[in-house]
Amino acid sequence: MIISENISIEKAWKLLEDIYDPEIPVLSITDLGIVRDVKIATSTSGEKTLEIAITPTYSGCPAIDVIVFNIRMALLQSGFKSGKIIQQLLPAWTTDWITEKGKEKLKAYGIAPPVGKSFDKIYLEELEVECPLCRSKNTRLISQFGSTACKALYQCNDCKEPFDYFKCH
Repeated sequence: MIISENISIEKAWKLLEDIYDPEIPVLSITDLGIVRDVKIATSTSGEKTLEIAITPTYSGCPAIDVIVFNIRMALLQSGFKSGKIIQQLLPAWTTDWITEKGKEKLKAYGIAPPVGKSFDKIYLEELEVECPLCRSKNTRLISQFGSTACKALYQCNDCKEPFDYFKCH
């Protein structure tokens, strides 16, 4: 994005904090950890351009086009004229990149955040998933697939409420 004199990387990051994931509207794309880098590149002609690298949560993610569009719109509305949004596929996105603030937002929204690390070899049936509603760990897996492919469906045995669990990957 061509940069005006008063635009900085810090301002770009601040704008990105206000762009939310369309599938989980309580999480910003920075909470989710899909924004990998923001930098200013200078062309051989001396033109400064903003470059934003993002990593989709998985290859073929249907929300990525909406996210790219929302980034472009937010930047245009804030004085960025044009630029480059790069989809960085390596390393692959992992739930380890969700911020602690993002995990707290998930809980408050009623979605249990990931348990453990993405490379842990733990089966969904073996996880101790805390109910985001009553905080009980007396829960059980209902289905390996929830409202989206990245979530599983659990039920709390204490409050009896079903809830989504954001799977580690």
